[in-house]
Amino acid sequence: MKSNGESIGDAAARFGLDTHVLRHWEDERLLDPARDAAGRRRFGEDDIVRIAVILRNKAAGLSLEQIRVLLDEGAPDRHRVLEGHIAELDRRAADIAEARAMTEHALRCRSHDITQCPRFRSHVADVLSGQARWLLDRTEPRGGPLPA
Repeated sequence: MKSNGESIGDAAARFGLDTHVLRHWEDERLLDPARDAAGRRRFGEDDIVRIAVILRNKAAGLSLEQIRVLLDEGAPDRHRVLEGHIAELDRRAADIAEARAMTEHALRCRSHDITQCPRFRSHVADVLSGQARWLLDRTEPRGGPLPA
């Protein structure tokens, strides 16, 4: 890496990103690269590490707003954001465990039409009872949200 940092194109290419992504993250106050005499962005080693941290946290499901809090050493909400994210990860892990159990049951079920399997219905009981409201929040038909 050059002693005066990488260009925006080089920094973006390093991570397989388009340059507009780094500009957006700068607009969102996640990045603050130095500028050279001509005003061009120069990404130093600390900036490169921040980009890697942002990417890893985005992959973990954090929003840019949440990541901004984590990267802001003066943010008072850091623990609240992290505790909320842990709760979300736990919920997602439970969803994945349920999806796995449902898929394993369907794989081993003698009934080809799983809607006819009484034991399989236990996997959709929360949907049938209307308690699975999250389903409507995350899976909308192409025409928009389902009516409540």
